[in-house]
Amino acid sequence: MDVSQAIRMKRAVREFTDDPIPEQLLTAVVNAGRRAQSAKNRQAWHFIIAQDREVLVELSQLGQFAKQLAGAAAAIVILTPDPAERWSIMFDAGQAAAYMQLAAWELGIGSCPVSIYEPDRARELLGFPPKFHVRAVLSLGYPKDPSSLTASPHAGGRKTLSEVISYDRWGS
Repeated sequence: MDVSQAIRMKRAVREFTDDPIPEQLLTAVVNAGRRAQSAKNRQAWHFIIAQDREVLVELSQLGQFAKQLAGAAAAIVILTPDPAERWSIMFDAGQAAAYMQLAAWELGIGSCPVSIYEPDRARELLGFPPKFHVRAVLSLGYPKDPSSLTASPHAGGRKTLSEVISYDRWGS
C-alpha cells in the first residue's frame, strides 16, 4: 500500500475481534512511531504496549471516549515530558501516533486514538516515572468488520480542499 492510499483509506476502528496481535507486529507498529520526526530530534517519548485485559479495561475508564480500549487486543500508551514545557511535545507525539496508525493499517490492524483524562490514575496503573505524562493512547486490534480495511471512504466525510485552504492571506 502506498502512503497516499493509506492516508485516504485509513479510518478509526473501535470494534475489534478477540484475536491477539503477534509481538513482531506490535513491535513493527511501535517502531514506526519511534521513527517519527521530532523537534530537534529529541525523541522525547516512551511507549508502553498494554495487552493485559485488566489493564486495558482500567485504561478504558480513564477517558470519556476510551471505552474501545476494553475490547482492544492491545494499546500503545504514548508517554511524553510535560506538554506544558513546549508546544512541540504534543505535536511530536501526534506524529508518532500517526506513523503508528498508518503502519498498523498496512498490517491489517485497526486503531483509534484515545484521550486520557485521568493521567494520575494512568500513572498508578502503569507505573511510569514522574518525568513522563500521558494524554494519548492508541487502541489496536483486528477490525470486527474486516471490510473497514478496504471500504471506500464515505462521500462527504471530509471538508473540501477549498474549505480548508487559503493562499498568502486568510480567505484568499
